[in-house]
Amino acid sequence: MPPRTPSKLAGANLPDVLELSGMADEIAASAIRADTLEQVLSALVASGRAAEAARLLAYALPRREAVWWACMCARHSAPATLPEATLAARSLTENWVRQPDEDTGRQAMEAARKAGLQSPESWAALAAFWSGASITPPRTPPVPPAAHLAGTAVASAVALAAVRGNAEKRDTRLTFFLRSAQDIATGGAGRLPMETA
Repeated sequence: MPPRTPSKLAGANLPDVLELSGMADEIAASAIRADTLEQVLSALVASGRAAEAARLLAYALPRREAVWWACMCARHSAPATLPEATLAARSLTENWVRQPDEDTGRQAMEAARKAGLQSPESWAALAAFWSGASITPPRTPPVPPAAHLAGTAVASAVALAAVRGNAEKRDTRLTFFLRSAQDIATGGAGRLPMETA
């Protein structure tokens, strides 16, 4: 049997993730008592709080993996046809994951703006841009994005993908999304089948 790939979540610092996600007070006030991120995630899922677990994962996964996860969630609940600008944002974001560079991140952000920032694909594109080294235009002094921005965009993409078209599918979708995140965390592709009507 091949050795198990260590989870990329193992290196996440729980207090940092809770602070970035804005969930520190929420977790402290709950009955959850855990020392590791994975224990907190398990407790959230066990108590029926999959949405909170997904939000936490958006900040806990390394940025590149988190952006890919947002893309996989968006693809899962995408309708058969999407506007051209949304398709462009999705394509550029997935290209950024394969080859993260500033130019592709900026192109993804521009496509997201053209698409109207209303879709999971657009928020995934913003996450790619906010995962870069600077949010300023090229050839200007660099200004790094705030540490929480990429996670916020990933969390938004995943939340929108969970309710797109039919909010009653949210809980079922979140179950798939959490499995996808765990697969990505252990080196998998996290691919999800496209949803059927």
